[in-house]
Amino acid sequence: MPAWGRMESRLLSGRCGLFSRVCAGEWSGRRSLAMVDRSSSHSAATGVGRDSPRTSLAHKGQNRVAPLQEVRRLSRTIQWMGMAEMGREIGRDRRRVEDRRLITGAGRYPDDLAPRDTLHVAFVRSPFAHATIRALGVDRARRAPGVVAVYVAPDFATPGPIAVAAPSRPGAIRESLQTAPGEPGFRGRAQPTLTGDTVRFVGEPVAMVVAESAGTAVDAGALVEIDWDPLPAVADLIDAAEPGAPSVHAELIGNVAFTTRAGTADAEVDRLIASARHVVRRRLRVNRLAGVPIQPLTVAAWPDRESEALTISCTTQSPWRIRAAVAKALDLPETAVRALAPDVGGGFGTRGAVAVEYLAVAAAAHRLHRPVRWVATRSEDLLASRAARDVVADAEIASDDEGRILALRARVLLALGAYAEVPGPGRRILQCTNGPYDIPGVAVELKGVFTHTTPTGAYRGAGRPEASYFHERMIDALAQELGLDPLEIRRRNFISPDRFPYQTALGPLYDSGNYAPALEKVAAAIDYAGIRQRQAAGANGRRAIGVGFASYVEPTANGYESGYVRVEQSARVTCFSGSHPQGQGHATTFGQIVADRLGIPFVWVTVRQGDTAAGPPGTGTGGSKSTTLGGGALVQAADRVHEKARQIAAHLLEAAVADVQLREGKFVVVGAPGREVAWTRVAAAAYGSGLPPGMEPGLEATAFFHMADQPWSFGTCGVQVLVDLDSGEVAVERLVSVDDCGTIVNPLLLLGQSHGGLVQGIGAALAEWSQFSAEGQPLSGTLMDYAMPRAGGLPWFDVSYTSTPSPWNPLGTKGHGESGTIAAPPAVVNAVLDALRPYGVRAIDPPLTPERVWQALRLARGA
Repeated sequence: MPAWGRMESRLLSGRCGLFSRVCAGEWSGRRSLAMVDRSSSHSAATGVGRDSPRTSLAHKGQNRVAPLQEVRRLSRTIQWMGMAEMGREIGRDRRRVEDRRLITGAGRYPDDLAPRDTLHVAFVRSPFAHATIRALGVDRARRAPGVVAVYVAPDFATPGPIAVAAPSRPGAIRESLQTAPGEPGFRGRAQPTLTGDTVRFVGEPVAMVVAESAGTAVDAGALVEIDWDPLPAVADLIDAAEPGAPSVHAELIGNVAFTTRAGTADAEVDRLIASARHVVRRRLRVNRLAGVPIQPLTVAAWPDRESEALTISCTTQSPWRIRAAVAKALDLPETAVRALAPDVGGGFGTRGAVAVEYLAVAAAAHRLHRPVRWVATRSEDLLASRAARDVVADAEIASDDEGRILALRARVLLALGAYAEVPGPGRRILQCTNGPYDIPGVAVELKGVFTHTTPTGAYRGAGRPEASYFHERMIDALAQELGLDPLEIRRRNFISPDRFPYQTALGPLYDSGNYAPALEKVAAAIDYAGIRQRQAAGANGRRAIGVGFASYVEPTANGYESGYVRVEQSARVTCFSGSHPQGQGHATTFGQIVADRLGIPFVWVTVRQGDTAAGPPGTGTGGSKSTTLGGGALVQAADRVHEKARQIAAHLLEAAVADVQLREGKFVVVGAPGREVAWTRVAAAAYGSGLPPGMEPGLEATAFFHMADQPWSFGTCGVQVLVDLDSGEVAVERLVSVDDCGTIVNPLLLLGQSHGGLVQGIGAALAEWSQFSAEGQPLSGTLMDYAMPRAGGLPWFDVSYTSTPSPWNPLGTKGHGESGTIAAPPAVVNAVLDALRPYGVRAIDPPLTPERVWQALRLARGA
């Protein structure tokens, strides 16, 4: 393959510079290399092969084949496996239909929709992590040429159209966590739209300038005069949880917002640990991360010239959440607010929250009766967007002499930042710490802690990466204690396939799983035996080789989603989904699902999203749910349309409905060759005079889909690293991943999701770290300081899939978009520790930067 082809593969699988997040699983273009595993077995019950296409980016030039040839080969293999039996589109690798428009500059992003006479906003933000405002003067700013308005907290606190605080979701706390017996309930604190008395993190907005140009707004913001009284601050999670730490909210006693627990009773866990022959304890820390979508926070709002209605367009993963929040804040009916999210440049969970800046801009547009817009700078985005992770666990694991795990317990501190309306990703930590293992006793205690830092929230995985890191690091630590191979201890403790559905000690019900095959495939593909031989031979000089693994489970597709399908008179189809894309390729995947269900050509389907005035209310994208819930809703709507069309066809064919079937785009009478009617005629009849008596015209349906339980994806990731013993630099040489997300709708797009998640997982393990000083000052406030992974530091990926369809949704799908961020970090860390074990290094907290690795080696030598 030419050099440009190799670079293309790397760019598509990673995040490079400012363009990185588009490539990180949210943009799927050419895939240069692929291999297919034809050794799979079939499931007669589902018609879906146990192993779906195996694709890889070959390492250092091995097994390379031409892209287009491999695309065709991949498609043929899927059909051979039986996946095509579900229809012509499910399992077919289609390139994204969105890409031509986006890469030719025809995309339309939120601020592109604003009218020409739009005003611009600049926010004045706190330079202190904790301070009171003695005095705030805005007269000079208001008198500056070109300034239209300057707002401060009292402007929004007095009776008017906006509430001071961003709205909470009623009942969200009760749905998410049950606080531990004897502990106070969740003491949440919502972030004010603008702060008027006390600031609690660097970057908190205290004033908003609205002006004729962005430059004028920024210049006027510098004229706002604030008399600050700095107060003690606490940024470190562990320090904040200690008695006597500076209070983030003075009215609360201490900084612990909630304490909750799940799993086996503590007395029983104590008994199991006391009876164990081996007990290992570790303190584990997961580093704080920033999502850094390629498009920063962006919002534009404008009023209707003739009514009180307001339109808001912003970077969001859920237009309906934005509509509800703005309507509540402005005291408007939801029907008076239209939320738009056209093309959005990335999300990763960080765009799931309602930014207070969005509410402020909407309020300004509503008050001034003028269009208003704000686009964050990159540094502003790092300050204002929800951060993620920043979790500490004191964990202990116990086993017998054979390595059979008896108990796992974790006492977890979760950083909430300065504000929290909901308990963040805590629920997922409670659900997932059990992992894929059959453990009699598992208990997790979780404390949410306020700190003087940017509020935290969801970021790709949202609690699942933390839980996976805890159980996989402890599994490896136990293996080392026992002198067992890390693969063997996993084999001995996996939940057996005949135990599903499986109720874990923490409460969740796993729907399906078969964990061992993924582990064995990864071990074989990464040449585990060969790596151990190389380690024994000591053939790498001052570069230590290491190998690490991580097996995971993840709950996906929580909540509900909406879908709408309409067949036009021409038989072309328009569908609408409540799931909203930020680069995932929904228009392609959803188009395939609808085309497959209706038996029509893919090109006949148009998918619309991102406009609350255009379709039924939905929940948006997040939690690896789009294909399962959004696709499930479209399946239900399409099936209803199909059933009505079948009745119309039976009427046209003068046949019983039970005798009519849809085959290859035509409705046919079973057992009567030649008696058939095309979709085009049926569609025309639906709007004309060919309807059965009493049937109303039209051919459309709306559906809302939800599941009583969540499907659980699973898999294993294996990593080979080389560690420079002199510099501490870590090079990831190989990465092999085998994942199971049930039925695969589009293998090509799935591969893009895999690559992106793995890149972000590598970044979390080795480089990314949102740091603060002890006083709460950000130390990584620009991309010069926040180290994102670059294409040149990425390995070739070997990604493959098995298929264990979920029984809980009509497609048999499970989510996958977050799997890479769940599995890759512990696999990388385990690999580095494996390489450094002969040199006395037992633990390093991520990110494993060269300095941290070098320091760990230095301390081990000193010891």
